[in-house]
Amino acid sequence: MTISATFSSHGKILMSPLRKSEWANQPVLCKSVELFKNGRNQYRMSTNSNKFQCRALEIENKSSTKFHLDDVIESQQFDRETLSAIFEVAREMEKIEKNSIGGRSEILKGYLMATLFYEPSTRTRLSFESAMKRLGGEVLTTENAREFSSAAKGETLEDTIRTVEGYSDIIVMRHFESGAARRAATTASIPIINAGDGPGQHPTQALLDVYTIEREIGKLDGINVALVGDLAYGRTVRSLAHLLAMYEDVKIYFVSPDVVKMKDDIKDYLTSMGVQWEENADLIEVASKCDVVYQTRIQRERFGERVDLYEEARGKYIVDMSVVNAMQKHAVVMHPLPRLDEITVDVDGDPRAAYFRQAKNGLYIRMALLKLLLLGW
Repeated sequence: MTISATFSSHGKILMSPLRKSEWANQPVLCKSVELFKNGRNQYRMSTNSNKFQCRALEIENKSSTKFHLDDVIESQQFDRETLSAIFEVAREMEKIEKNSIGGRSEILKGYLMATLFYEPSTRTRLSFESAMKRLGGEVLTTENAREFSSAAKGETLEDTIRTVEGYSDIIVMRHFESGAARRAATTASIPIINAGDGPGQHPTQALLDVYTIEREIGKLDGINVALVGDLAYGRTVRSLAHLLAMYEDVKIYFVSPDVVKMKDDIKDYLTSMGVQWEENADLIEVASKCDVVYQTRIQRERFGERVDLYEEARGKYIVDMSVVNAMQKHAVVMHPLPRLDEITVDVDGDPRAAYFRQAKNGLYIRMALLKLLLLGW
């Protein structure tokens, strides 16, 4: 017997246009069921049972029981189990990228991803576009949306989202205002991915950072991590701190100029989670104790007209070979990029320089997120 059914994004049958009266309210038992995709969320279901006795509204695919994800907005939305699930899929994506012809799959064929970037981006935007295309999907892109889209004419974010969701299946957005991604997710009926919202958060960067730490160090429990540089405005370190707090026996060192110290909300959160943290001005001393030295640039664009404060902060903490030589052999240097002069180029040749491997891992994490948001587990 063959029937047709429409599935929700969480895997539950919503309706069947064919012969619904014969099966919709029957009690349970199918010998085997196969699903064949036929367009966006349309499936043909086949069973070898002569008596089709499955209760339709109780049939679910794996995604509904093992993994559920609507949007990616902030690091706090994840738990350890969810992170492990995402990392498992990321490893599958790496195999696809390395083993498929041309590094491509067709699992997202027919899907469209829209990118709305109200702030400049190279790595994040390109890695998302690469991720979508490597999975067979297509991309609608808007770079510098703040200047060249209808936002420049005064259109609200909500109106932009309502319009763009009519053209696409998922939206990846970077915005200059903290909280903009949550506003977009509240408005949209399709998945929203936060690719950075002002000084707020950058959850996909934090996901790839934790994934990289696990791959490089071999564990996430019991590690020491130094967060260095712009801790006041750096959204990457804020998101990373939230994720690290989920693991046991983690200690975080904050190393930064006085004008860009980590804000109290993150310190209070870490304390509430039982995470040890310490502010320390001696980068070499801290580096000698840590498994990860996570360097960030001082962000000129966050200082406005206070160039004097920017100049005060810039260049105070540089990761050079003197810092690397103080590190343990297994430890790594990470950086969300772009780098200015806060890591000297001679560090690049040291095996502990993990930042380009880190950037590559971003492709696999973003492939995994696109797959999970659009198809489920």
